[in-house]
Amino acid sequence: MVFIFILTFLFTLGSGPCYGFEIIIDISPNVLNLGSQGEVVTVHTNIAYGEVYASTLYLNDVPISGWKADDRGYFVAKFLMDDIKDQVNVGLYKFTLTGTTIDGVLFSGTQFIKIVDNIPAGKN
Repeated sequence: MVFIFILTFLFTLGSGPCYGFEIIIDISPNVLNLGSQGEVVTVHTNIAYGEVYASTLYLNDVPISGWKADDRGYFVAKFLMDDIKDQVNVGLYKFTLTGTTIDGVLFSGTQFIKIVDNIPAGKN
């Protein structure tokens, strides 16, 4: 029985990305306006800053452009808003942050945010 479990485990390793653990993320802005002049999308996490191998982070297919620790010591990721805007359409959109810890453990976190396309007031 143990042999079957081990074989099953080994076969599932090659079936695509498998993340070691889930984290909680909070994306800002929580409503992304395609018509805005914003420059970055910020992702707050609940993983310790010192545990993250920063250059491995992606928000969907967009690579991280900057990072810092918040006042609680958690990792905060920054992504270029124009790169994010190129990947989305109006509606509810699923964002997944993926990365690796300094120990090589994969992690991910997911959040849905609303995408709108409103022209800012006075810009007609």
